Formats: sequence, C-alpha cells, structure tokens
Amino acid sequence: MSWSGGKDGALALATAGATPGVSVAGLHTTVLASGEVTASYVPRALVEAQAAALGLPLETVELPRPCPNDVYEQRTRASWAELRRRGATEVVYGDLFLADVRAYREQALDGTGLTARFPLWGRPTDALAREMLDRGVRAVVVCADPARAPAAIVGRAWDEELLATLPAGVDPCGENGEFHTLVTDGPGFAHPVGARVTGTAERDGFVTAILES
Repeated sequence: MSWSGGKDGALALATAGATPGVSVAGLHTTVLASGEVTASYVPRALVEAQAAALGLPLETVELPRPCPNDVYEQRTRASWAELRRRGATEVVYGDLFLADVRAYREQALDGTGLTARFPLWGRPTDALAREMLDRGVRAVVVCADPARAPAAIVGRAWDEELLATLPAGVDPCGENGEFHTLVTDGPGFAHPVGARVTGTAERDGFVTAILES
C-alpha cells in the first residue's frame, strides 16, 4: 500500500484488504532525511505508529529535499523492485480522480513487475467522504495549500462539521491538493493513534500542523 498516512489511503487499504484474493503485505512511504513524510510533513514516528496499529510492516524510502524527479524515480523504483522480489504483485493507491496522477503512478511501475490498483477510483467524493466517516475513519488536517483552502482548517478534525464549512470549490477529500490529513483511527486499526496538534507553521508555501505523538 502506497501510504502517506491520510484518510483516502486508509479507506483504500480497507477496501483492497476486503477484496477476495488480495492480501495487503505492508505500507510503503517516502520520507525526508529530516524524518518527515514527503507529502504532508507528518513526523515519521506517527506513520510508524499507524503501521503498528494496523499490524503491518512499514517500508520507507528516504529522499533529499529538494528532490529531483529522477532521484525520486530511481529510489522508489529500486524499492518497488525489492518488494517484487519478496513476492508483491501490486501496489495499492488511494487516488480518486486525477487522471494525470494515475497515469504517472502506472508509468512509474513500468518494468518493475508490479501493477497498480485504485480501489476508490472514480467514486463521487461527497459520498466517499461521508462513507469514510460512517466507517470510522478519523483524521486531522495536517497540511493545507492556502491558495486553495482556508489555512484555518489546519489542526482541525476532518469531520462533518469541517465538511459543512468548506468553501465551494474545495474538494471534500482534498483531492486537488487543497489539504492533507493524518488518520488517527479507522478500519483495521487495533487502537487509535495519538496525534496532538501544538501549533502551525508555514513551509514551502503550505500551512502545516506541528504534531506530537
């Protein structure tokens, strides 16, 4: 499972795991040398806590910042190849509707022996967001692009109240890059993951949550 710690990945993981003949072997995450997840600036320790709660091993690929695309592709492809050697056949992604992102994922796996699976693809995000909440997915907003979404949502629970107050044009799942979340509980979690927001910071044009486990 390609994993950044967010809510879409949590439901995609549960959906794939419930598919007959599919067994999810572990989580795969890219991290910075500073110890944070690349997509959301979440501390690595929290993703490790998620993996422990899910009972799955965590594979990490360390990337520099800034990271040239050729370096990213070289390191991730090497990691995919190793997982293929161990017996993996597919990579599960939580992407929802961005065709260019899906095409990039599929192209990145060319020649690795792995294929991509998108369990949530094409599902209306309004209904999908509410399904996540109904199925027990609990998450906090940990990063937002202030050009696309209100910075004030960072640190808030991603819940019905937040969904009701999002401005028109902001996808409820943040699929256009408006925001990222950190899952603290959901399907498959043996127990909640503690994540306390102690403040916010501006990084690389994004507003991010300062988190403690």
